[in-house]
Amino acid sequence: MNSDLNKLQPYPFEKLTQLKSVVEPNPEYSPIALSIGEPKHESPSFVLDELTKQLGKLSLYPSTKGLPELRVSICNWLTKRFKLQTGSLQADDHVLPVNGTREAIFSLTQAVINRSDTPPPLVVSPNPFYQIYEGAAFLAGAEPHFLPCLQENGYIPDFDRVPSEVWQRCQLLFLCSPGNPTGSVISSETLQKLIHLADKYDFIIASDECYSEIYCDESQPPIGLLQACAEMNRNDYKRCVVFHSLSKRSNLPGLRSGFVAGDADIMQQFLKYRTYHGCAMPIQHQLASIAAWDDESHVEENRSFYREKFATVLPILQEVMTAEQTDASFYLWLKTPIADDVFAQKLFQEKHVTVLPGRYLSRTVDGINPGEGRVRLALVAPLNECIDAAERIRDFVKCL
Repeated sequence: MNSDLNKLQPYPFEKLTQLKSVVEPNPEYSPIALSIGEPKHESPSFVLDELTKQLGKLSLYPSTKGLPELRVSICNWLTKRFKLQTGSLQADDHVLPVNGTREAIFSLTQAVINRSDTPPPLVVSPNPFYQIYEGAAFLAGAEPHFLPCLQENGYIPDFDRVPSEVWQRCQLLFLCSPGNPTGSVISSETLQKLIHLADKYDFIIASDECYSEIYCDESQPPIGLLQACAEMNRNDYKRCVVFHSLSKRSNLPGLRSGFVAGDADIMQQFLKYRTYHGCAMPIQHQLASIAAWDDESHVEENRSFYREKFATVLPILQEVMTAEQTDASFYLWLKTPIADDVFAQKLFQEKHVTVLPGRYLSRTVDGINPGEGRVRLALVAPLNECIDAAERIRDFVKCL
């Protein structure tokens, strides 16, 4: 067996299952799960209709590179959404469809890391973080290096404090903007600073932007890495790649549809890797994805649902704890009055509400775990359940 498998920690939800297993939930309450970021809003009917209509395509092998019309649709969406120079993003060169960004984050890491370096290369990521960053690093023969996302810095890593020796060993920098679990958005100024660092130290920036379409202010959509490139007139997107998905944007997590876009040289090598990896997106999923990427009205409606949840839930929680509106995403990153894992366990036991302890999303570095004393709430349940859960949490905190 690959010995690097021994470096992998249990996934956060495995830890959560174990935490809950030693207590019994209060039978007076129905269960409400706010722990997993799985959208519960209805999937767009026109996408489902297109998927059903195309089931005859099951008799065909899909190509790894994907349908040209899907890649064109993605290029058009990226160009409009992130104000890119028209024609700078080419469907044949800069875009690859993927079966959800989870597998793409993992596989791109395997493709770009040069494991022959001594000492081992670094994959730098935020802390807290999406667990795939760490697992992908270990299984690519690299070492993860975590940068804390603390409240005093707006939950964005303080990149100015990263020593040069870390950047010298860095081969891949993961960003998550809007952040999971913090919802914070990295500014264009910071993104451009990181691009200059990537040029100086020769590393790749991989920006996980899966929550970019869940935001509160319609006049201020979160900026993306390719948009920062465009503002620098860096229209080859050198050393930069982004990940996007229909899971959160369009409430289609089961479609497993997303894309990777950016530096054409990286995309060419990534395509070679994926050809052997054997993970082409089914044709009927590609055609349904075109319908989703070409429509914005359902995305705007989706944002309105989340705005309503935030507006309703926050005042309830703020009666007993600090609860801040995040820049984007559908998460709340709440401080807890007791240890986060104890808070989550007791809340489940007494109120039958499931939340995720922050420490399960973080690692302790230099004695600091940025997730300790916090829990993540995913406001994905129906509005009435989110209100019910907030009221139960309020009552629970009052009794602590």
